[in-house]
Amino acid sequence: MSLLIAAKGFTLGLSMIIPIGAQNAMILNQGINKNHHLAAAGLCALYDIILIAIGVMGGSVILNSSDIMFTLLSWGGILFLLTYGAISYKNAIEAPNQATEQLITSKPFKLVVMTSLIVTFLNPHAYIDTMMILGSVGGQYEGNAKLYFMLGAMLASVVWFFSLAAGAAKLSKQLKKVKVKRVIDFMIALIMWIIAASLFQSWVSRMM
Repeated sequence: MSLLIAAKGFTLGLSMIIPIGAQNAMILNQGINKNHHLAAAGLCALYDIILIAIGVMGGSVILNSSDIMFTLLSWGGILFLLTYGAISYKNAIEAPNQATEQLITSKPFKLVVMTSLIVTFLNPHAYIDTMMILGSVGGQYEGNAKLYFMLGAMLASVVWFFSLAAGAAKLSKQLKKVKVKRVIDFMIALIMWIIAASLFQSWVSRMM
């Protein structure tokens, strides 16, 4: 029974983080450039673990019960995702040619840490996924069952982020090609905008 609950947490956790989001986009880019990609994966996983724990242990009740908080998170997420999508779209349009691509330097570790903090804690959509959705489902369990669900959801973040970072690094040569990178940036922009639209729809549904 405990393994089944953990599996539910793991499955729901994966469903929340597999769709391309700001964290995934950052880790994907770090992996393609082989630039502190495993550290970036570890940091994002750690942040998710913290947010999931807060959500499951009761934080989701506060967020879900407040229309004002829901509105702030929703519109913050919409603006963040629209902006991040616009940046990805700009990168796709202005993709470097093969010659200038070789001049791109790696980001220092401090900048990678700062970026990971921004795409997590300044991204309201991260709170909606981890604290509100996973927290609400996990909060329905009691005792050890709650713990197993929470651990399953946390494990999903660890497995996904490290798999994404390692996979991007392994396929770096193919993914670094200008045409491929342009397609990736276009896809990231499109998905960011789709998620923003879904957040807006959710906000409208709740407010009506």
